[in-house]
Amino acid sequence: MSQEITPEATSRRNFLKRFGITLGAASTVSGLGLLSACTNDDEMVSLLTTDGKTVQVPKSQMKIDLKKMEERGREGLPGKKFVMVIDLAKCRNARKCMAACQGAHHLKPEQHHINVLRMENDKRTGFYFQPKPCMHCDNPPCTKVCPVDATFKRQDGIVLIDNERCIGCRFCIAACPYSARVFNWSEPKYVEGDDDRVYDIELNVPQKKGTITKCLFSADRLRIGKLPYCVSACENGVYWFGDANEDAVTNGTSKETTRLSTLLEENAGYTLMPELGTKPSVYYLPPKDRLFKYNYDAETDDWMKLHDKEAEAKS
Repeated sequence: MSQEITPEATSRRNFLKRFGITLGAASTVSGLGLLSACTNDDEMVSLLTTDGKTVQVPKSQMKIDLKKMEERGREGLPGKKFVMVIDLAKCRNARKCMAACQGAHHLKPEQHHINVLRMENDKRTGFYFQPKPCMHCDNPPCTKVCPVDATFKRQDGIVLIDNERCIGCRFCIAACPYSARVFNWSEPKYVEGDDDRVYDIELNVPQKKGTITKCLFSADRLRIGKLPYCVSACENGVYWFGDANEDAVTNGTSKETTRLSTLLEENAGYTLMPELGTKPSVYYLPPKDRLFKYNYDAETDDWMKLHDKEAEAKS
């Protein structure tokens, strides 16, 4: 429910200042990333605040403070340390996490912030599916090689990219050991409204040719208290997401919340390539008791890819 600002409420000037918007000369706000809806000129506009509430503000008195928006995006959420846990036993390669991410960030079909890989450590152990986002390292090598401070680590542990600064040198791509970054070689996919939209550093939209894009842990969703796009889209309970400082993570499917430390300890959780010292914020649970079926074919000395055969039968 939206709520109108009354004289009894907190000063409109102080309220707007809190969210990086100042009163002043009239200007359009149709492209503001925080804007959820607007009415005609000289009417009230609906703004979505950082705590998920909707407020009504006169459009004629709005002006965007881009500097404050960038500062907010670079600072992150104080007191938080975001982490993700991926249960490899539950991934069925449905790829709804990928589709949700691509849609939110206006990515082309060949681009992805999160990719689902089919892994096989040994023929006799079978295969499993492994979603691979950015690891949001506590010691990220990518931020150390950027010459213009376009990629940076926030206080809440999230590593972001500012495409208003990015010069496309691709040093960060070379430095990332997890191949988590994508370069926009061509004009990006635009959706309706992108041409007039104000760049949102926490969503990395609109995308720009000649710049880098990658997983953002859905920083725009976290700001309003929601789970990341990929976590919410998965129907198989693959993803847990939460705050390491609170030692709590929530499953995107069951909405169950549990202790991060207990989840990792009881399931032998691990990170990728810990020997590199990058200290990832993404943990994996081993693919034990996998939900999908597979059988070993002794005659061909290979695993019968039942998942593939079932998919072919349906097509």
